[in-house]
Amino acid sequence: MSKRVPAKTAKVDDETVYSGIRTHIVTLLEEARRAAARSANALMTASYWEIGRRIVEFEQGGKQRAGYGETLLLRLSLDLTARFGRGFSERNLEQMRLFYLAWPPRKISQTLSAKLAAAEISQTASAKSSELPIRQTASAKSALALNSETQSRNSIDLSTIAQAFPLPWSAYVRLLSVRSENARAFYETEALRCGWSVRQLHRQIGSQFYERIALSRNKAAMLQKAEVAEPGDAITPEQAIKDPFVLEFLGLKDEYSESELEEALIQHLADFLLELGDDFAFVGRQRRLRLDDSWFRIDLLFFHRRLKCLLVIDLNVGKFTYADAGQMHMYLNYAREHWTKPGENPPVGLILCAGKGSAEARYALEGLSNKVLTAEYQTELPDEKLLAQEMDRTRRELEARRIGRGGGDGVQ
Repeated sequence: MSKRVPAKTAKVDDETVYSGIRTHIVTLLEEARRAAARSANALMTASYWEIGRRIVEFEQGGKQRAGYGETLLLRLSLDLTARFGRGFSERNLEQMRLFYLAWPPRKISQTLSAKLAAAEISQTASAKSSELPIRQTASAKSALALNSETQSRNSIDLSTIAQAFPLPWSAYVRLLSVRSENARAFYETEALRCGWSVRQLHRQIGSQFYERIALSRNKAAMLQKAEVAEPGDAITPEQAIKDPFVLEFLGLKDEYSESELEEALIQHLADFLLELGDDFAFVGRQRRLRLDDSWFRIDLLFFHRRLKCLLVIDLNVGKFTYADAGQMHMYLNYAREHWTKPGENPPVGLILCAGKGSAEARYALEGLSNKVLTAEYQTELPDEKLLAQEMDRTRRELEARRIGRGGGDGVQ
């Protein structure tokens, strides 16, 4: 006679099995997303290298092209942007050109040869059964090895080019900012050896790791320490896919916030401003801008019809700091130069901090052309205390709703 398993025990066993299945599926999806980001990055990098090659070869096409070549990047930028959207500014095209010059065919061929040799060595155990195919593959890939003199101008193999660039495109953009060729090669090697994320690479370059290790008497210890990631260095699959470069390349919309609370506050603020009257016209959300090699996002962008100016809004779910003010002025300088149209007044910034117990709103009005305009801005724009109170009330409601759903004590 079989023993009856207690219902409670059976339930625990079911939960254990389910937990195992869920963990495996989560791991599978996370790895699939990482692989998708790596694949997109690899093809994007290969495409940009090939674009750089064609630009350089066009420029080297003889004196008759010299005059026309001066306007090449501008014309390409206009045409490609019209066809594919953002990502093909003159600056970006110039980086593709510099990318090709920094990683020329000779250097790429050496990289591929080394990888192919390593692959062939790893097959030693099955050499008898696979020696010929491996040799043929190596020979075929070597023949394809990106020598622009022998490669057909209109026939390219991006998958082969991609093998030479294991780092994401954003890493190569950062490496291009390193002027010393030796330092650039060092950072590239260490990024591959240590598996640095783009954040780690950025931090090491910013801390002048190459120069410091050159002066160090204990280079081995420094290299070993560099292998350890710091908090915040890791990049999740979601962040890898949302890399602005990847989104540009894939032509995807770039809008997201860091948390559910921030998302809800941004949406409420947009609705609240639109309800104040018809002076506010919505322009954009999570508007992305690029300064040097760094990306920033402006939470909300409005146009005030009566003041004839842009309103740049930055939301912070923490306490106000002087860094918030400095960043806002950077945004305003960018908006004034790139987004303001002829006849419009200078943009104004709104910094909204919705931290617990410290909700406040501040307008950035410095830099306006005259005091009369400053006074007009202060008259027409919503009162700062009103905005702060509205955001504080909204935050408390959202957190109470979250606690009611059993979601904990809210975002800190």
